[in-house]
Amino acid sequence: MNGLFLMKWIGADGLVWDPDVSMSGSGGNKISVHGRGISRLRVETNILKYFGTIFHMVNKSRNPMNDATKRPPVHPLAEIFGFPFDNQSDIAARYRCKRLCPFNNKVPNCTKNKANDPLGTCSIFDGDDPVITCPVRFRQNWIIADDAADFFFPENAQWTSLTEVRLKDKHGKTAGNIDVVLVSYDNHGRVIDFGALEIQAVYISGNVRRPFEWYMRSPEKNAWMDWCSEINNPRPDYLSSSRKRLAPQLLYKGGILNAWRKKSAVAIGSGFFRTLPRLEQIPKHQADMAWLVYDLVYDGSSSVYQLKCADIVYTRFNSALSTITKSEPGDVNRFLAILQDKLDEKLEENNPPDAPTLNWSMEDDQE
Repeated sequence: MNGLFLMKWIGADGLVWDPDVSMSGSGGNKISVHGRGISRLRVETNILKYFGTIFHMVNKSRNPMNDATKRPPVHPLAEIFGFPFDNQSDIAARYRCKRLCPFNNKVPNCTKNKANDPLGTCSIFDGDDPVITCPVRFRQNWIIADDAADFFFPENAQWTSLTEVRLKDKHGKTAGNIDVVLVSYDNHGRVIDFGALEIQAVYISGNVRRPFEWYMRSPEKNAWMDWCSEINNPRPDYLSSSRKRLAPQLLYKGGILNAWRKKSAVAIGSGFFRTLPRLEQIPKHQADMAWLVYDLVYDGSSSVYQLKCADIVYTRFNSALSTITKSEPGDVNRFLAILQDKLDEKLEENNPPDAPTLNWSMEDDQE
C-alpha cells in the first residue's frame, strides 16, 4: 500500500476505509491490512516519507532556481544586459536602458555583435538551464582567472591578466588572439612564466535578436512573453561550437602553446562540456591542460545568476586534441547501403553512371 493509496482512503478520524481492509482494535488505533497490522502512526509516517521523497525528486529535477517564480519562461532569454529576464530592479533597468555590461567588458557598454546596436543576450535557456552565449559573461568577478592561475603557477606567485593578445606562428602569420594570457612576474616586474586561457561560449542556432528586440520594447511587460510558437526559435548549437570554434582554436593557438611547453586552460559551460567526447583525465601535476567547467546558479538574495565552478578536468593537450578532433567511425556497410540507394535511383532514371559501379570495381580487384 503506497502513500497515494493511503491518502485517498484516510478519513477525518484517521482510519483507513477500504473494502479489503478489516479493522480491529479499539478507537481505530490499529487496522489490519490483508492480515497484517499497521498502526495509525506508521500509516501517517509512511505518507510523510512518501510525499517527502516525491517533493525531493521534483525539487532536484529543477535548475538552481528553486523559487517557483523563477522557473524558466516560455521564451529563450535568460539574461539581458547582465540581469535575469524578470529582474525589474532599478539597477537592471539602468543597465538595459544604457546598454551596459557588468562583466568586465573592455568598455562599460555591451559590444556584442554591434557596438551601436548590441545584442545584449548573455545567456539563453536550454530546457531548464541557462547557457552562456557571450564569452564576456565568463568574466564575472574574474573567477576564471583565479582558477586558471591556480593551475598555471605555484602558490603565492605574483600574476596579472592580459586580454586579447595576438599570437603569431613561425612565419609571422596570425594564429588568432588569445582571450586571456595570465603572466607571472618577479619583484622587478620581469615575466617569469605565462599560460593561456581560452573562453568557449556557445553558438546560437536560430534567431535570438527577434525575441531580444521584442523584450526590450517593454522588459516589464514582456518578461513572461510566450515565444514558443515563433519560427526559428534560438537554441544552443553545441556541434558548431565544437567544430567551428573549439577544435580550430586547439589546433592553431593550442598547438603553438603546446610546442612552447606552456599550459593552457579552457573556460566552458557544463552543458557544452557534456557534449564533448569523454576526455582522459590525469592528476593535476601531470597535466598541461585544464578544462574549467562552470554553471550559472541563481542567487535569490541578489536576484542574479552567479558564475560557479562545477568541475575542473585535467588532461594532456595532445590527448584532448586527438579525442575532440577525431570522429569515431561508424559501420562502413551503412554507408555502402546509402551509396547503393543513390546509385539505384540514378540508374532508374536511365542515366547510367560514367564510372564502373562499386560491385564491378570490387570484382576486378578480386581477379
